[in-house]
Amino acid sequence: MPSDLSLQIEAVYRAESGKVLATLARLLGDIDLAEEALQEAFVAALKAWRSKGIPAKPAAWLISTGRFKAIDAIRKRSRLHELQPDLQARIEDIQAANLSFAERDIQDDRLRLIFACCHPAIDPSVQVPLTLREVCGLSTEDIAAAFLVPTATMSQRIVRGKSKIRAAKIPFAIPDASELPERLDSVLSVVYLVFNEGYSASSGDSALRGELSQEAIRLARLLLQLLPDPEVKGLLALMLLHESRRTARTDAREDIILLEDQDRRLWDRRLIEEGLRLVQASLATQEFGFYTVQAAISAVHAESPRSSATDWAQIVALYNILLQIAPSPVVELNRAVAVAMRDGPQAGLEIVDTLLAKQELRRYHLAHSARGELLRRLGQESQAESAFLTALSLAKQEPERRFLHRRLQSLGASESAK
Repeated sequence: MPSDLSLQIEAVYRAESGKVLATLARLLGDIDLAEEALQEAFVAALKAWRSKGIPAKPAAWLISTGRFKAIDAIRKRSRLHELQPDLQARIEDIQAANLSFAERDIQDDRLRLIFACCHPAIDPSVQVPLTLREVCGLSTEDIAAAFLVPTATMSQRIVRGKSKIRAAKIPFAIPDASELPERLDSVLSVVYLVFNEGYSASSGDSALRGELSQEAIRLARLLLQLLPDPEVKGLLALMLLHESRRTARTDAREDIILLEDQDRRLWDRRLIEEGLRLVQASLATQEFGFYTVQAAISAVHAESPRSSATDWAQIVALYNILLQIAPSPVVELNRAVAVAMRDGPQAGLEIVDTLLAKQELRRYHLAHSARGELLRRLGQESQAESAFLTALSLAKQEPERRFLHRRLQSLGASESAK
């Protein structure tokens, strides 16, 4: 196959596979079968598109092909099981399913898949990992690392979740307005995790996966239309304020640029203004929560014309509120960095050391990286080198690894960092 066509098909896979999987899951009612059909559809595409070229609407082509591949697969299983009535009925259901290839319908299937994965019938400990696997396409290994559990354990959870959807016949549908509030927390959590994977990829060659960030923002806008809840506004504001800094976060080589070193002229003022309006609207309700407070922290950064003008006292105060709403080691770590900026690196280091002593963040590379940075600023270079080396051993994203290498080289530790 010509290399340029191969690259085009790879680009289609990256851009469309998530949407195609979501629609196939809705049509087939079975995530495992949808995953199998997706792969079969792309195998067929490799053959068909070689001679005919990539169709104008590749997602629709893949969905249609995947649907037929799934029917063929079920028929084969039916023959093996002597045409069991339930399998035959399943074929009839799939054939009778309403096929809509309108772009809006295909796009909304991502949200339907999220609601299915976050259904109350599914164990809460399974909902988010299952959605990250099926909506974001994250590997089981990366999800297990994020939740600090063995890969085998996480694999079992994901399998259990998919089985529950199939056995309980959980619909791939956006629930009625009356059902939305009780399911909102899980869905918001998932949308934010989708955004985070796009804004700062958990692993790989690139720090950024823009298509995931844009998808999360689109889903949040759709949620806001369905339910104008203060926390939906807060989440959308938070993502917009983060997204406004995208072009300033990396250089031409995709190396990471820290917030304090970013060229703020590159920040997207349109996204900032929209984010600020949403933050203010959410705060005005007095019914805000976790996402709105985080958005308020981002708003302080967004309103600062330069790093040195940042109101770190206000940011620490907001982190104090955030810890009351949703205490977590990561929030405590972020607060420690803010304290260091307000009161000096020694004050922040004491908090970070206390957190690491509790062991909860010992496998979290950013905790060791933050410790290394504070030690570096204190002039304790040998201890800083040790912290950066630990962070390097835990980091999976290549731009973060390059950043840590540069920090180590600045300490004269290039040989140790290899």
